[in-house]
Amino acid sequence: MADLQLADLHGSLTDRALTSMNFLNEVANHYPDAISLAAGRPYEEFYALEDLHSYLDTFTRYLRDELGYDAAAVRRTVFQYGRTKGIVHRLVARNLTIDEGIEVDPEAIVVTVGCQEAMVLVLRALRADPADVLLAVSPAYVGITGAARLLDLPVLPVAGGSDGVDLEDLVAVVKSARAEGLRPRACYVMPDFANPSGLSLDLETRRRLLEVAAEQDLLLLEDNPYGLFPATGVDRVPTLKALDTDRRVIYLGSFAKTALPGARVGYVVADQTVASPDGSTGLLADELSKIKSMVTVNTSAVAQAVIGGKLLESGCSLVAANERERTVYAANLRALTDGLATRFPGGEVTWTVPSGGFFVVVTVPFPVDDALLEKSAQEYGVLWTPMSHFYDGDAPVNALRLSCSAVTPAQIDAGLNRLAALIAGHL
Repeated sequence: MADLQLADLHGSLTDRALTSMNFLNEVANHYPDAISLAAGRPYEEFYALEDLHSYLDTFTRYLRDELGYDAAAVRRTVFQYGRTKGIVHRLVARNLTIDEGIEVDPEAIVVTVGCQEAMVLVLRALRADPADVLLAVSPAYVGITGAARLLDLPVLPVAGGSDGVDLEDLVAVVKSARAEGLRPRACYVMPDFANPSGLSLDLETRRRLLEVAAEQDLLLLEDNPYGLFPATGVDRVPTLKALDTDRRVIYLGSFAKTALPGARVGYVVADQTVASPDGSTGLLADELSKIKSMVTVNTSAVAQAVIGGKLLESGCSLVAANERERTVYAANLRALTDGLATRFPGGEVTWTVPSGGFFVVVTVPFPVDDALLEKSAQEYGVLWTPMSHFYDGDAPVNALRLSCSAVTPAQIDAGLNRLAALIAGHL
């Protein structure tokens, strides 16, 4: 029997970042009757199976009528291995123009297996030397830190502060890293309703961040899964990529929250130029497609066709297509923050009040860890996420993250009652 020792496998397999998602999923599976204020899943009550057939039909008509494919080419496009960079790149570019004001060559887009693959491709390309490091605004989405661990790319935290990113700390971290002989390649940031903090960058901070990136010769990895879900009707703030005039921003996109997560379709906009030793230049997207060809070969054509049909049926505007969902999330976010205010009027427990998105961070006067989460699930019937999962190291973190996206107001009310009982019992 070929038994193996964990110590002889890649070190990332014992890293907290890689165990976080599995742990949280297993807790939910072990306690299916618990109310989950943990999962950042999209609202699913508007899903209809018959829509999948409609999306496929719409996309195949697009191939035939708009792109001029004959019947054999349509069939081949949907059923066969496809173009490594994707088959819905033109529609993604159209969507970015309409919804985000981002003008991009479709050839600069690589369609990926979820946004997670987009992260892996970019980090794999940037990690060229043991001295290379990634910066990430802290607390950071565990998916980016986990991907970096897989690629032996160290992650240096940058303080988030009250503005969503502390620009002075960003400069200090860059300078300190370079003084130690390290090479900061990029900074990962989620400017809109970040996971987990819920914070957003205002317009002035975004512009200044782009200036700092230019001054420090740093790329920015902009991740934008929640940008379409402001809780109010105010105008959305432009993405970093829409403000980017220097090709500093590599834009990571996903259709998981805005279309359907089951399709597992994301993308990366990588319009930076890459110079070869022979003097020729190409797009970073082309280099990423080389990596993708060895990771997933291509993104499922059927999944892309479903997303393509969804885009076409909404005129390539997911803002309009998600108006019902946005209304649900806004109402749930109000129910969550108002419910916390009702249950914790004394100030010993505090929480964030985001302007949109899915997440609220609750700060309590005691450490929050996985053991407390299991107790919460088993004895109180409510799930949430320990904020310690979003930080490096083992330092105690006195905070937890609540998600309002996949529950009803009644479930929020009941879940908060259970959470209040847990906190009171712990105090």
